[in-house]
Amino acid sequence: MAKVRKAERRPPLNKTHKLKCQDWAKKYLKTDFSKVLWTDEMRVSLDGPDGWARGWIGKGQRAPVRLRRQQGGGGVLVWAGIIKDELVGPFRVEDGVKLNSQSYCQFLEDTFFKRWYRKKSASFKKNMIFMQDNAPSHASKYSTAWLARKGIKEEKLMTWPPCSPDLNPIENLWSIIKCEIYKEGKQYTSLNSVWEAVVAAARNVDGEQIKTLTESMDGRLLSVLAKKGGYIGR
Repeated sequence: MAKVRKAERRPPLNKTHKLKCQDWAKKYLKTDFSKVLWTDEMRVSLDGPDGWARGWIGKGQRAPVRLRRQQGGGGVLVWAGIIKDELVGPFRVEDGVKLNSQSYCQFLEDTFFKRWYRKKSASFKKNMIFMQDNAPSHASKYSTAWLARKGIKEEKLMTWPPCSPDLNPIENLWSIIKCEIYKEGKQYTSLNSVWEAVVAAARNVDGEQIKTLTESMDGRLLSVLAKKGGYIGR
């Protein structure tokens, strides 16, 4: 009959944001998205996305007991990427590390570049397009120059419109993983245990699921262009 749901959150978009979204969609409309690596970070806490859970219970039944902790009990920052039908990572950001420009680049060096990218062929590297959002640690002059020295520059580094997380298909991967690790109100007692759950959930995401996400980009761009005011979310 019905179910309890939390209201969706969307970033505020002004007219300039919407126009930039449309310009972005026009620029990349003919792009071969199978060659784009979509990246992002996700934070997972011990208690779940909101630190609490709500749902239906039968008459006469007691609500389940949940641990009560400050800041959701703490959490782990995770980075990953998807390209075509492949998952890159996930990689865990070291506990206590705040990602500024320097630590972000060092993190990419230690994980993405050393453990995945350098194993790829020269032709793959030549054609791959790297996508990241406009977080300060990503879009800074330091990070941009560092990526350029790695050969990721100009057309190989995708520009990204402001306030547009819903355009990134990896956001759907995060949803899949979080639904799995927090199903039935699951909580965790340590940072290592929630990290292990993320790794296990990621392993269960098969290539076809990832391919469905990356192949959705043509439709997402057309949706942007179909809206006169610009992109306004899902």
